[in-house]
Amino acid sequence: MIEPAAETLTRMIRAGRGHEPADLVIRDVRRLDIVTGDITETDIAIVADRIVGTHGRYEGKTSIDGRGRFAVPGFIDTHLHIESSLVTPLEFDRCVLRHGVTTVICDPHEIANVTGAQGIAYFLASAEEAIMDIRVNLSSCVPATPFETSGARLEIDDLLPFRDHPKVIGLAEMMNFPGVLNGEPGIIAKLVAFQDGHMDGHAPLLSGQDLNGYLSAGIRTDHEATTAAEAREKLGKGMAILIREGSVSKDLDALAEVLDQNTSSFMALCTDDRNPLDIGEEGHLDALIRRLIARGRPLHHVYRAASHSAARIFGLKDRGHVAPGWRADIVLLDSLEACTVSDVVTAGRLVTDALFDSRKAVAPVGLDSMKAHPVTPDVFVTEPNPGHNETPVIGVRPGKIITYRESAVLERGPSGLEPDLDADVIKVAVLERHGKNGNIGRAFVKGFGLKKGAIASSVGHDSHNITVIGTNDADMALAVNRVIAMQGGFAVAEAGRITADLALPIAGLMSTVPFEQISANLHDLRSAAYDLGCVLPEPFLQVSFLALPVIPHLKMTDRGLFDVDAFDFVV
Repeated sequence: MIEPAAETLTRMIRAGRGHEPADLVIRDVRRLDIVTGDITETDIAIVADRIVGTHGRYEGKTSIDGRGRFAVPGFIDTHLHIESSLVTPLEFDRCVLRHGVTTVICDPHEIANVTGAQGIAYFLASAEEAIMDIRVNLSSCVPATPFETSGARLEIDDLLPFRDHPKVIGLAEMMNFPGVLNGEPGIIAKLVAFQDGHMDGHAPLLSGQDLNGYLSAGIRTDHEATTAAEAREKLGKGMAILIREGSVSKDLDALAEVLDQNTSSFMALCTDDRNPLDIGEEGHLDALIRRLIARGRPLHHVYRAASHSAARIFGLKDRGHVAPGWRADIVLLDSLEACTVSDVVTAGRLVTDALFDSRKAVAPVGLDSMKAHPVTPDVFVTEPNPGHNETPVIGVRPGKIITYRESAVLERGPSGLEPDLDADVIKVAVLERHGKNGNIGRAFVKGFGLKKGAIASSVGHDSHNITVIGTNDADMALAVNRVIAMQGGFAVAEAGRITADLALPIAGLMSTVPFEQISANLHDLRSAAYDLGCVLPEPFLQVSFLALPVIPHLKMTDRGLFDVDAFDFVV
């Protein structure tokens, strides 16, 4: 909230008392009290960006008819990577704000791994122009681990210049929990610098005394809990739990039972990674809210977690309540149970196309980040490990970024180990694309269901090298080369031709076109992937998470197959 001048503050007080007209009045709306659950018919008066009146009748210079509708506080997405929406921050703003999301807390970790501090500066410049309130947590782990090649490295001296930016909240998800527990100097330096601010957690499956040690660093939140038992242990040890439901990581069903009258003040919602197609088909935080309510979670406690609890957890003291003195972030709903958004007010402004048109453009960065050279099929030849009859295989499950360690007995053909399509075992490779060393890591993966062709992506969390899966080396090379030619993106290849693609030239992560066009492209890409036999609902983000070596159990990097539990390469 912008600090009002004396004249504006005086006007707020007078309008709240009913002594002069407000700037905007929402008339005859049914206000949900997130504290008691009561519903009260009232006017809501607003001056500048602040609510000044409820539970009464007000006059305003302009008005919105709220009759028959419900007013709830604006939703807050507490952890996400805007880059995973595949659009720029300003397109994300236009896409998601209409779903009632008035504040997002993002970690520009993805673009920072490609372009470094330049990517963070780009996000902060975009945040200053956005209509929604985009807040930034500074990326703590760039690169995420020393076991992969990233495009950049951020140490504490790279982060400190951004620390006092008005859009910065604190330190983003501390993914390197082994580094925390082992007291690595670079990690400790970042933790020391943010002891008086917010520090986001990232601790999948961490428990017991190791969890105690991690929390002793002052880390307060976690979005990686995947079971109710894990969430309850972390809540019991003082962590705030962020229920995550993205395009791949889907933890809402497992965690819904934890959200109740006792916990709602210590829980919030997040999407982490969600693409425009899923936003268009399902929604954003509004989708999480309606699903939690449908699962029997107490209604006003769900809305509390989506707003006031989120604001409190992240130190945003001015929002999360439809009450006098609070920031005027208000969502008007046709139905509370279905969370059907009909209008949104953010910082006292009704969201309209004209409001988005008032923003200034922000020049993109990272348009020349693709440094990889075209490849030939022979680079994917995978030789057996001498002395081992079985080959380690990454096991993938729908809706999970956690992978599993499996194995297969594979035949050796003229060009090394061959996929076993009957057993759903195909090739996976990660190719370094930042121009550092030309590494290629090769292995096998199970769970995609491909019977032909290949899928390649320059979105490869977190270092964003090129990840490709495929049934044959020729199509794998074709898909990779298409990604390189587009300066980043997705490509599907089948029988020697490209059947679908999407260019992502901004750091190999984001498009320059509107989100509506991206949604159409993603429909085509999904169809092309399903034509290959893919059985996963979200093929492309699932491919990208194969290269995430901070999430158990087996992952792929440009340096080889990585055992996250042992935090070392598979030999």
